[in-house]
Amino acid sequence: MANHANAINKVKILVVGDSGVGKSSLVHLICHGQALSNSSWTIGCSVEVRVHEYREGTPSQRPYFVELWDVGGSNSHKNARHVFYNPVHGIILVHDLTNRKSQLNLRRWLSEVLIKEGGGTKARTPLVEEFDAEQFGGFAQVYGVKKMPVFVVGTKQDQIAEVRTSVRVRTSSIADECAADEISVNCHDQRSLAPGSSNAVKLSRFFDKVIERQQTTTSRAEPAGISFLERENSMYRRNKSVSSFIASN
Repeated sequence: MANHANAINKVKILVVGDSGVGKSSLVHLICHGQALSNSSWTIGCSVEVRVHEYREGTPSQRPYFVELWDVGGSNSHKNARHVFYNPVHGIILVHDLTNRKSQLNLRRWLSEVLIKEGGGTKARTPLVEEFDAEQFGGFAQVYGVKKMPVFVVGTKQDQIAEVRTSVRVRTSSIADECAADEISVNCHDQRSLAPGSSNAVKLSRFFDKVIERQQTTTSRAEPAGISFLERENSMYRRNKSVSSFIASN
């Protein structure tokens, strides 16, 4: 049994979004199948683990440890949280269905992770902080996010009725741009991710995609201190090279 446990591989998924959207409650629901009774503000990062059966029901089925890194969303920690971004195999973007601003901020969260995921000082260049992705043909194309598995979750579904008169709930455009699945949940109701439900199936499919990406990245050597953008996107590398040349002159 011990030998079997040691043979289980793992993947790392970042869970990011604005402070107060319910990331910790979501992670607890995913990992334990029940609501979190006492939620508190996350300082830095909290990690929970779930065992996922990769390609369940097929000859390729095997267990994986899925690490969910719940990153605190406070702006006061913005300059330090990049230490949690390296490496990463997938990203869960979380927003509050009753808070339109938290949904709009998902683009900023995704770009922050992709820019800084490499870890080194090279990955923390200010160039892309000012980069307008839309003028170059769309966020997904420029940032290469189709190569990074992304999953979008809207929380507080139970509160939609209370604010329906003043808030219009919409699907997030970033999910469409990233070709990502999106679900809505009530983190206080375990039925939101009940086995066999549409939400649970989509989440399981996302975990499979993350594992497949991990298998791909570990099969090739990747230089340290290089962000996801630098590795995967030639347009970013060209713009960065031009910026560096101008700065040096």
